[in-house]
Amino acid sequence: MGPMSANDRVPGRAEPLGYRLKSLLLGPPLATARMRQERLGNRTALGVLASDCISSSAYGSEEMLRVLVPVVGAAAFTLLMPVTGAILCVLVLLTLCYSDVVMIYTRAGGSYVVARENLGPDIAQVAAVALLVDYVVTVAVQVSAGTNAIISLAHLTGGGWTGLDHLQLPVSVGVVGILAYGNLRGLREAGRMFAAPAYLFIGAVGLMLAVGVGRWAFGDLPHADVHAAGAVPLGTQGNGWLYGASLFMVLRAFANGGSSLTGLEAISNGISVFREPQGRNARRTLIAMSCALGVLVLGVSGLAHLTHAIPYVDGTPTVLAQEAHLVFGSSWAGWAGLVLVQLATALILYTGANTPFTGFPYLASFVAEDQFLPRQLTRRGHRLAFSNGIITLSVVALALLLVTDASVDRLVALYAIGVFTAFTMAGAGLTVYHLRRRERGRIWKVAVNASAAVVSAAVVLIFAVTKFTEGAWLVVVVFPLGVWTLIRINREYRAEATALHSLPPAEESDRAHWRRHIVLVLVDAFDPAVFQALRYAHEVRPDEVRAVHVAVDRPRAERLTARWQATDATDVSLELVDCPDRRVVRALTELVSATTADGDTALTLLLPRRAYPSLLGRLLHRGTAERLAHALGSLAAVAVTVLPYAVGEARRADEGSVG
Repeated sequence: MGPMSANDRVPGRAEPLGYRLKSLLLGPPLATARMRQERLGNRTALGVLASDCISSSAYGSEEMLRVLVPVVGAAAFTLLMPVTGAILCVLVLLTLCYSDVVMIYTRAGGSYVVARENLGPDIAQVAAVALLVDYVVTVAVQVSAGTNAIISLAHLTGGGWTGLDHLQLPVSVGVVGILAYGNLRGLREAGRMFAAPAYLFIGAVGLMLAVGVGRWAFGDLPHADVHAAGAVPLGTQGNGWLYGASLFMVLRAFANGGSSLTGLEAISNGISVFREPQGRNARRTLIAMSCALGVLVLGVSGLAHLTHAIPYVDGTPTVLAQEAHLVFGSSWAGWAGLVLVQLATALILYTGANTPFTGFPYLASFVAEDQFLPRQLTRRGHRLAFSNGIITLSVVALALLLVTDASVDRLVALYAIGVFTAFTMAGAGLTVYHLRRRERGRIWKVAVNASAAVVSAAVVLIFAVTKFTEGAWLVVVVFPLGVWTLIRINREYRAEATALHSLPPAEESDRAHWRRHIVLVLVDAFDPAVFQALRYAHEVRPDEVRAVHVAVDRPRAERLTARWQATDATDVSLELVDCPDRRVVRALTELVSATTADGDTALTLLLPRRAYPSLLGRLLHRGTAERLAHALGSLAAVAVTVLPYAVGEARRADEGSVG
C-alpha cells in the first residue's frame, strides 16, 4: 500500500471549515509538483512584471511639472524636456546594468542577490530593506494613481460624475484587496489577469502620441488653459539662470521624475517566474520593457511641452488625461479616444501595483532562506503562492494608503529612495564581481556598473535632501531601523542554531539520567478528559501516577474532591495545591520543582485539553493547557504533554450508542 496523498480524505471525516472556505475562495489546492508549470512566457512576463515600470510614465512627467510650474511658470514646459532627457540617460545606464544582472544571477532576488554575493550578507540587507520598502510604496502609489485616472475621466467628461474625489481612498483600498485575492489564487491566474492591460496601455498611449504628433505637424494641436480654476499656480520667476529656476528646484524635479524608473528592477527580482533559459528570456523582456518605457516617458513629456497640460492642485484631471482630451478633441471619436486612454491608464496602474505582489513574496522568501526574515515567509500556500508575503504586503500597503489618504503627491516623496538604493547596490555589487574576474569586456562592464552605482547613489542623495521635509525623512529613518531588524533576526537564528547543534557527547546522548519517573495529571474538572489522561499515564508505566488540582476556588475544589472520592473509576487519590492568590503557574512551578529537587526524579506533567470542533465551542473555552505548557516547558527534568480530548467525537459516539 502506497503513501496517502495529501488530497486523500480520511473516511468519515469532513475537511475543517477553514480549509473548505479557503478552497471555495481560492480554488482547489495545487500540488507542489506543478510548480514548474506555473512559469511565464516572455509576452506574459512582460505584461505582468513590466506593468509597474511602464505605468509610471503616466505620472512621472506630471510630478516634474509639479515642482517646476510653481517656480518658473510657463517656462516649466520648456525645462521639462532636458530634465526628461537626463532621466532617459539614467534609464539607458540602468538597463545595461540590469541586463548584466539577469544573465549572471538567474534566481529571484535581483540587487539583493548581487549585494549578498559580492558585498557580504550584512551589507546586502540594505538592498533587501530598500526593495521591500519600495514594493510597499509601489502598491500604494500605483493604485492611488489609477484611481486618479478614473476620477480624471469623470472630470473631463463632465455631467453628474465630477464629485468623485471623496472616493479616492475607498476605491484604492478596494483595488488592493482585489489584487491580493488574485495573487493568492496563484501565479498562473495572476499572469492571465494582469498581462493584457500593459499592452492595452501601450497601444492607447501610442495612438495618442501618434495623433498628437500629427496634429502638431499640421499646426492643429490646441493648448491647455494654464490659468484654469484648480490648476497649480504659475510661478513668476522669468529671468536668470534656467529662467529663474534654482539648481535645488531642478534637482527636485529630477528626483520626482525619477519615479518614472521605478519598477525597472522587477524583472531581475522576479526572474524565477521565467521559463528556461531564464537569463536570456529575462534580458529580452527587460530590453523590451525599457524601450517601451523610454518612448512613453519622452512622448508624455513632449506632449506636455507642446500642449502646456498643467498639473492640478487636487491631482485631477491628470496631465495625461488633459493630453488625451486635447489631442483627440471633443467629437464622439475624441471622447472615445479619451475614454480608451483613461481606462487603459487606470488598468495598467492598478495592474502595475500587481508587480510587487510577485516580487515582494519572492524576495522576502529569499531573504528568509538566508535567515534574515522569519521562516514563515518561505512557505508556499494553498495555490503555490507565497501567501504570507502577499498578506504582509497587502496589510502594510493598506496602512500606508490610510495614513496618506491615497495621495499620489504625498506618496511620491517616499518612492524613489528605495528603488535607487537598490540600483546602487546592484551596480556596486556587479562592479566588485567584474573586478575579481579576468574576462572579455571587463573594463566596459566595470565602467557601466560603476557609473550606474554612482548615478543611482547621487539620485538617492538628491531625493533624500530635496524631499526630506515632504516625507522622505520617514524612509531615511526606516532604512537603518529595517537593516538593524533584519540583522538582529539573523543573529537570533544563528544563536538558536548554535544551541541546537551543541549536542552532548555520543556516549551520554541517549542514556537515562534519572532513577525515578512520576506522572502528574492536572485535574481541572471531573470529566472524561481527565480520566483519559489518567489511562494514558498508566500506559507509560511510570513509578508513580498522581492527580493534582490547583485550588484557586476553595469551595469548588472541595466539591471536586467529594466527587473524586465517591467514584470507583480510579484508585489514584486527588491532591489539592492551595493557590489563594490565583497564580497557577507559580503554584505548579513550586510543586514540580519540589518533586524533582532530589536530582534523580523525572516528571511528566499531563495537561488534559478539551478539543471543541465548532468555532463557537473554541470561543467559549480558554486555551489554558497551551499557556501552561508554554510557561512550564522550560523547567529542568520536566516534560509537559498536552493530551487532547475530542469533545465532539465523544458526544457523537454517545449519541450513536443511544440510537
